[in-house]
Amino acid sequence: MKISRTAMALMASLALAGSLTGCATTVSLDAAADSNNPACAEISVRLPDQVAGLAKRVTNAQATGAWGEPTSVILRCGLPSVEVSTLPCVTASGVDWLVDDSKKPSYRFISFARKPATEVIVDSRKAAGVTVLSDLSAAVQSIPASKHCSSVTN
Repeated sequence: MKISRTAMALMASLALAGSLTGCATTVSLDAAADSNNPACAEISVRLPDQVAGLAKRVTNAQATGAWGEPTSVILRCGLPSVEVSTLPCVTASGVDWLVDDSKKPSYRFISFARKPATEVIVDSRKAAGVTVLSDLSAAVQSIPASKHCSSVTN
């Protein structure tokens, strides 16, 4: 049986496509305790395909997101709401975030006064936190805030 060059080229293309698909591994994450909260579903359906120029990855846990190869940004919805904290609070595109820099160069951001809370972990060597938070703000705003950051000045 003789195979045409076109058929051979098509088979080679399919084999290559199959091998490339195998390279895109699923990111293994742990779901947060309240990840089945309907508010987390609202965030999940609004997650962008790119964050800080990094492509979205497939995750294996409910109400999570990951971007970059290797993974440089992780999102988890379903954490307990935080309304009082000693962590610094910043606002990015209308969302208040608590900033935990205790594991620099990885920064952990927790949405402030939103129930449930959303956590975003950013490898600052690969992406700027402010850009990541701005790119994710439209999704996170689907959970209303019960209050906003405040600062005390002397």
